[in-house]
Amino acid sequence: MKALEIEKTDGRARLGRLMTAHGEVETPVFMPVGTQGIVKAVTPRDLEDLGVRMTLANAYHLYLRPGDGLIKEMGGIHRFSGWKGAVLTDSGGYQVFSLGVLRSIKEEGVTFQSHIDGSKHFLTPEKMFEVQENIGADVCMCLDECVAYPSSYEYTSQSVGLTTRWAGRCKAAKKDGRTHLFGIVQGGTYEALRTKSAADLVALDFDGYAVGGLSVGEPKSVMWKMVEVSVAYLPAEKPRYLMGVGFPEDIVEGVRMGADMFDCVIPTRHARNGSLFTGTGRINIKHARYTRDESPVDEECTCYTCRTFSRAYLRHLFMANELSSYYLNTVHNLHFYADLMRRIRQAIRDGSFSVFYEEFQTQWKGGEVQSGEYSVCNG
Repeated sequence: MKALEIEKTDGRARLGRLMTAHGEVETPVFMPVGTQGIVKAVTPRDLEDLGVRMTLANAYHLYLRPGDGLIKEMGGIHRFSGWKGAVLTDSGGYQVFSLGVLRSIKEEGVTFQSHIDGSKHFLTPEKMFEVQENIGADVCMCLDECVAYPSSYEYTSQSVGLTTRWAGRCKAAKKDGRTHLFGIVQGGTYEALRTKSAADLVALDFDGYAVGGLSVGEPKSVMWKMVEVSVAYLPAEKPRYLMGVGFPEDIVEGVRMGADMFDCVIPTRHARNGSLFTGTGRINIKHARYTRDESPVDEECTCYTCRTFSRAYLRHLFMANELSSYYLNTVHNLHFYADLMRRIRQAIRDGSFSVFYEEFQTQWKGGEVQSGEYSVCNG
């Protein structure tokens, strides 16, 4: 099954459809993160109502709990969780990276200690693909090594070679034609290594390609240079997934550079922290200025939260630690992201993405940006 149908391009921005065993997904697409098999604070019905057609589940976390074998026994992640849309699973490479001293990387695979109970595990590329198949993912990712920033050229070069060899082993393990397998471009912040990684993975001919190992502390200017270098070597007819990059301004920039797929915990994590997205920026709902504010979060927003509740009430819920605060804030932020993607796709369809891009940059800079909000998106 061909992974992507490109309908139209506007500059480097692309409008298309990702073909999966659980339906077509319009691209560019943002995938809310459901680390434990569910997007935090909302239900599958909420996601469907918001127009979400694809989510991300974390293979590392689901392997540890409840176990990929149990999920397979229960009929796969779709039946187990009640989610009818498409699912992409992360290979676990970033989670292993984040364990630091709790893991050891060798040619054969990765040995690590569980963050849950300290138990030891050994995962090979083949095993990690089997885990994702057991989960029942529509799109699986090759096991890769995500290097820290900064890392030396020598170490990063060795890591790129390892990631490519692991990718080849993942592809050899793939038997089911209904599942798409993506290779992950690595290379740290070295242009030559990014180019090599992309070229070597393209030679292996995957269903799609991801750009990984970014948003791990490097300057934004460096990140975008590495994205540009990586995407330039990826085939135009296949999907391009920019991993873990998910502030609205980053998504718009990523689309401009030719990326089709995005994911991040930002909309849901920020919702639980009281940071809500509007057309001009973010507001911090716990701020005292909203104590008597009768307006909705965003006057232009049509989500349930904005149609029904005032900023004052949402602030009250948040300050009172009411669980409904998580739900209402998350519904709003996910609606914002879904609407942003709809507007991006329409702009490409109309051939006006460059106009949309400039207008977005102007409007977004005028917003209320809270200090300390920029953080690593992965995980």
